[in-house]
Amino acid sequence: MAHVTFAQTKPRKVILTIAPTGGMATKDENPNLPVDPQEIADDIAACVEAGASAAAIHARRPGDFEATCNPDVYARINELTRNNSDVVINNSTGGGVTGDMIKVYDTGELRIDFTERMKGLEAPLVEMATFDAETFVINGRGRELLCKTSPAECDEMAARMGELGIKPEWEVMSPAHILQDCKRLIDSGFDTQPYWINVVLGLDRPFQGAMPYTPRALHQMVEELPAGSELCVSAIGPSQLPAIAHAVLLGGHVRVGLEDNLYYKRGELASNVQLVERAARIIRELGCETATPTEARDILGLRQLSTDSSQTVKDPA
Repeated sequence: MAHVTFAQTKPRKVILTIAPTGGMATKDENPNLPVDPQEIADDIAACVEAGASAAAIHARRPGDFEATCNPDVYARINELTRNNSDVVINNSTGGGVTGDMIKVYDTGELRIDFTERMKGLEAPLVEMATFDAETFVINGRGRELLCKTSPAECDEMAARMGELGIKPEWEVMSPAHILQDCKRLIDSGFDTQPYWINVVLGLDRPFQGAMPYTPRALHQMVEELPAGSELCVSAIGPSQLPAIAHAVLLGGHVRVGLEDNLYYKRGELASNVQLVERAARIIRELGCETATPTEARDILGLRQLSTDSSQTVKDPA
């Protein structure tokens, strides 16, 4: 009988991003949600131990823990996070739907303020930052919020990221988001390959212009990605579980966390570590491995941390 020998190939490395907090959910909705800087940093460290290699971080202001992009709050989170691990630090420029982020205009219109969003870039240790190069309306909690990122504002944010050496995470929710300002900014030289494009699906109810998660919708988005892109998929709520497998099968990477999904299964609240552990198991079952933070930086084209890059954080008191 002939013996068949299969070539041994190294498993593909998948970047598993943890989004621990977000800018919408509260501890009343899930007590496991980390909101204090130490809570966030400790949760991220535990998720790195479970297989995460990047952290998509939102900040919450002290006291009421509503959303903020205050660079001092981000500085505390980032420094504590870096003390705990070598995870890739990705700060949000979306902020959230409460707190410092909301500006009321004379007309009564509520906006997620662009000036506040820009502040998240000014903290230390930021390697990447989310970039929503589009305008949308968020409908939820009994009100409408406008998140406006005009072409001129896109240029301003992209230029500032370039000045600070921060790589954009292009966050897109429909094919138009890829084909309009995202592609224009990439073509204008505001980013270099690989382009990290996070396809967010399942926000179609609260976010005007967003797409639901379906296999067809994800394939539509993937077909429009610029050459040289690395695909990341974030899916909301119960869509998170099937989207993990789908993203890996498409050769992409995945994001999980309480920002996107408060439940482990129907009726059971999740923790961030649970969601990372499950995603890591799926990645391994599909023949891949979770990337380490060092491997993630190689994939993303980021500079590796130097041996003296960690900082000792002193208590502000």
